[in-house]
Amino acid sequence: MTNGPPNILSLAWILSLVYVFVAAVFVVRRLTDKSGKELARRIEAATRAREAADVPGDLVKRHEMSGLRWLDVFLSRQAWSRRMDKMLDQADIEAPLGVFVLLSLVLAVTGSMAASIYTQNLLARLAVGVGLGFLPFKWIAMRKAKRMTEFERQLPEALDLVGRALRAGHTFTSGMGMVVSEFAEPISSEFRTTLEEINFGMGVTVALDNLMDRVDCPDLNFFVISVKIQNETGGNLAEIIGNIASLIRERLKLKGRIRVLSAEGRMAAWVLCLLPFFVCGAVQVLNPGYLGLLFTEPLGRILIYVVMGLMTLGVLVIRKMVRIEV
Repeated sequence: MTNGPPNILSLAWILSLVYVFVAAVFVVRRLTDKSGKELARRIEAATRAREAADVPGDLVKRHEMSGLRWLDVFLSRQAWSRRMDKMLDQADIEAPLGVFVLLSLVLAVTGSMAASIYTQNLLARLAVGVGLGFLPFKWIAMRKAKRMTEFERQLPEALDLVGRALRAGHTFTSGMGMVVSEFAEPISSEFRTTLEEINFGMGVTVALDNLMDRVDCPDLNFFVISVKIQNETGGNLAEIIGNIASLIRERLKLKGRIRVLSAEGRMAAWVLCLLPFFVCGAVQVLNPGYLGLLFTEPLGRILIYVVMGLMTLGVLVIRKMVRIEV
């Protein structure tokens, strides 16, 4: 009877490692499979273009959120899964959403089981499990933010190129084609998708609306709305695009200046968050039994919860202070 719990724990660890290995293999296989990827991308773009424009056609491709049928049905019925699936497209991640959902569940279960070895506190185990389960989605958000930041950085120069092409007598679509051939990712792929939608018979304004929906960039909205207004009222499109490029460039300069001025606040937030943990670690190393009362006594645990809540509140307040919208 004494060997029961360790055997159960070992079996659970083995199953968790198997799940992690299977999920990792599936992710690597999906990310490294290059066969038919370009054709699949073009079919996906054409299908979404027809759906957005409500154009009848025989080209139909079912979009799947997971390779597992039951998981795909479950995810397709959830509102949050559609938002996350859109975030995957914005982050340019080929793996389906189901991979990250399964990986999140595996990390959450594994983290909770690992935490149970060191503590029997249910809240602590839940916190570790939720934190590890959130990591895949945090990685998606970080990759999306990095890609959108790069798109925003490239946008002024791309609009300048479109404006110069219009002044030279080229068409608007020819100017976008120059951006596709001259610029790197991610703006080249997004403009290429827009040109492909136009070539499939979609109107320019509808294709630009789809571009605005795919890319989470407020500066792009100025460009799309200005082109749509110019199509309805007329005007010098080259001059309009040039003015928008100058406006976006000045806005980026102001954002950079604000980021430099708010760097002290962000550094203070990091120091205030990490300093207590470093101090506790140093005290635990120098005097291992000194902090034991905080974890064994009820009052000590209450103090830990209060301190963690106050630290979270302080981080939220500092984050609100240093995040200035331009």
